[in-house]
Amino acid sequence: MTYEVTDGVAHIRLTRPEGANAMNADFSRDLREVMIAIEHDDDVRSASFTAEGKVFCAGGDLKYFDTLGDGLPAAASGLLNDYHAATYRMNRIPKPVVAGVRGAAGGAGLSFVCAFDLVVAGESAKFTMGYTKAAMTPDGTSTYFLARHIGLRRAMELTLTNRVLTAAEARDWGLVNIVVPDDEVDETVSALVTGFAKGPAATLGAAKRLIYEGYESSLEEAGEREAHMIAKMMRSHDGREGINAFATRREPQYRGF
Repeated sequence: MTYEVTDGVAHIRLTRPEGANAMNADFSRDLREVMIAIEHDDDVRSASFTAEGKVFCAGGDLKYFDTLGDGLPAAASGLLNDYHAATYRMNRIPKPVVAGVRGAAGGAGLSFVCAFDLVVAGESAKFTMGYTKAAMTPDGTSTYFLARHIGLRRAMELTLTNRVLTAAEARDWGLVNIVVPDDEVDETVSALVTGFAKGPAATLGAAKRLIYEGYESSLEEAGEREAHMIAKMMRSHDGREGINAFATRREPQYRGF
């Protein structure tokens, strides 16, 4: 896994195509460290995740797991502590995080896809839960995110039948946002995150948090949070700049954070 920051964007690349970018202890530890870096680096305003090879992420590294014998449960617990800590940060940080998916995303790979704020899929992409096929139950926080994206019955169908979704089906179901030709995935993701980094970054981050928190709130709690946050944005440079630019029909000049 590589990590590079350019012009306000953290670019993360999965770099183990020979292992189908599957999750093992190193993957989960690296992912946690990357998310900590994104969270605390004020130069980072948005982030992208892409992958080398023909598979975005094949899920858990079952060949690695098979070598662990009786030590597997303890090793898996440690791995998931790191992975889940990364997922919590991805959701919590007020910075948009976008994935670009080519090829397969299965098992924990699909769980990974579910955790991103936005997902761009190549036309070759395929998505499957796959857990019960190997006599496993879901992990990677998919039981939190999947039904929220696609609905409870569809989440149950994917989990119990291990149905494979094409990229077009995943878009129609609400699992991904955009489908493009495979060779346009990285470019499309880059355009999105670059636009976020150049925009009113604090506002975008606050909007992200409002959406996630509002989903879990009562109507009154969501309304109160919205009122507090929009007043805060109206006091900020970018908020006033955005309003004035719209009113005077000019391009805004945002500072970001």
